[in-house]
Amino acid sequence: MSVAPDGPQARTNVRYLMGERVARAGFALLGRSAPGLAAWLADRLFFTPPPRRRSRRIEAFLATGRRREVNVGGAALATWRWGAGPVVLLAHGWGGVGGQLSSFVEPLVARGFSVVAFDAPGHGRSGGRRSSLVEFARALRGVADAAGAVHAVIAHSLGGAATALALRDGLSARRAVFVAAPADPEAWTREFARRLGVPAPVMDRMRSRVESRLGIRWSELRVLTLARSIETPLFLVHDRGDAEVPWEDGAALAAAWPGARLLTTTGLGHRRILREPSVVAAAVGFVAEGRDEPALAEPNARLEAELFDRDLRWRRRAAPVLAARLLPQHG
Repeated sequence: MSVAPDGPQARTNVRYLMGERVARAGFALLGRSAPGLAAWLADRLFFTPPPRRRSRRIEAFLATGRRREVNVGGAALATWRWGAGPVVLLAHGWGGVGGQLSSFVEPLVARGFSVVAFDAPGHGRSGGRRSSLVEFARALRGVADAAGAVHAVIAHSLGGAATALALRDGLSARRAVFVAAPADPEAWTREFARRLGVPAPVMDRMRSRVESRLGIRWSELRVLTLARSIETPLFLVHDRGDAEVPWEDGAALAAAWPGARLLTTTGLGHRRILREPSVVAAAVGFVAEGRDEPALAEPNARLEAELFDRDLRWRRRAAPVLAARLLPQHG
């Protein structure tokens, strides 16, 4: 797995930081004449989040929370809190902000939880210019330490991969919900290299730079490998038509993570899924399990129909095969 950000970043960063054609020409030249400089440039491009944006709707909602800054690794992270009770953390994805998961806040507070959202390093109102999966995970643990005992984490996209790493590294949570989470972020580095024509030796140098900077080996971070050793109950939601993180990633994670549940949706894509009431209800119901609350909320008719979809049943039976293909083979 990669320590890299979300898949769209291979497109988004280049779009904002430099033209793709210019980047390809630059890597073609530097890859031959100055591979060290090319690796530095690839590092900068790959780990720089897109420009920070926040909608008026998100701004208005965040204004209803209790704002606090938490220092994690020298970076001041913006956090917001609502309600009182066991803590549920909300973790956004690459290029996102904590307020993107605002649809979960009121239902969780109504069920007696305290909800904490935060902007990851280099995102939103938090400090820093670059970020990575590793820094997302460290931020999650730092915010958890400041918030108190964590009951659950609800995470979107890269936030799911970061949550898996944080759980491996000591974050304690009774429940986890991943929405549109990736199983193999290493695919994004391959897409990044393909789009920009980055030579393989340059990518190898970039990985070495990253391992040195972040103090962690690239091979340690594969989500499917992490999944096999994590006991936290997991509920996954993934849309069949997600164009940024394929549905097959969710199926593979569900197969690799002991006891995980997978809910498939249709027509919600990668981001609108966060605002779908039936998805929110199902996630909140799962989080509330174990507190003498009702079990997992029933999906609405459209989602329930997915459970009886012949093609979906076939895909679910194929999930262990998908996981086997993605999991590293051991001789």
